[in-house]
Amino acid sequence: MGTPDFAVVSLAALLNADFDIVGVITAPDKPAGRGQKLQESAVKKFASEKGLHILQPEKLKNPEFLEELKALNADLQVVVAFRMLPEVVWNMPKKGTINLHASLLPQYRGAAPINWAIINGEKESGVTTFFLKQEIDTGDVLFYEKVEITEEMTASDLHDALMNVGAQLLTQTVKAIEANDYQEKPQQSFGINELQHAPKIFKEDCKINWNKSNEEVFNLIRGLSSYPTAFTDFLGKVLKIYLAEKENKEPGISAGAFMTDHKTYLKFASKDGFILVNEIQQEGKKRMKIEEFLRGLRMN
Repeated sequence: MGTPDFAVVSLAALLNADFDIVGVITAPDKPAGRGQKLQESAVKKFASEKGLHILQPEKLKNPEFLEELKALNADLQVVVAFRMLPEVVWNMPKKGTINLHASLLPQYRGAAPINWAIINGEKESGVTTFFLKQEIDTGDVLFYEKVEITEEMTASDLHDALMNVGAQLLTQTVKAIEANDYQEKPQQSFGINELQHAPKIFKEDCKINWNKSNEEVFNLIRGLSSYPTAFTDFLGKVLKIYLAEKENKEPGISAGAFMTDHKTYLKFASKDGFILVNEIQQEGKKRMKIEEFLRGLRMN
């Protein structure tokens, strides 16, 4: 059960390990783009190429879907980047339903663990497999694998790293369940006092507050790149910032003000330094390097 590219790599890994995939459940086709043509999910495209049986329920409690799901007679259900399942679905297989989550649980439960780990300046993240239960992302942990977050790493970089490490961890987990060779560890037994959460990200979360520290602004830009992308107001238009660098020296100008030589650099003042922007996209234009952007810019 999965929808985006993140789930495709896991499905491919399970196929390569010779597991019998009796069905693939993914999101219904949705209209997208200018022509509003129906678009298939990444998982559906891959599953179609492999000739797998595909189900695309609108509602997971639909009686017809539940009958089809039951008829697959799966021993185990595997969830990677899908939606929340009702108990009638996750409790169906005799060996249960496992989930691959892109954080070191119990930290960063929720919809956007990759983004929030970087936004909050974490130095490591990881992937966790666990059995599903009623409360989201709270099931007993089976296996986990840590991944370092470097200073240059964006959310896209971390996404790709966790996608690949997660696929291998998932294969390891399914093999262990097949062999009945695993131990479940309750999340509360990890002894973490302060839990960080990973709620869905909304537009207001993406607007840069230049009154924050250089480190906080830099982490926000990294943590939202390349989607949904941090932005600021610039010359009356929205400016998305994909890549940037820190310049840790006293700005000498008010937070949010900018400096440029009109050719090679554009930098904004934060509370305690400058953010030099490297890749941007101004409202109504394509994504581009800063030098290209400045060449076409007209301002006093």
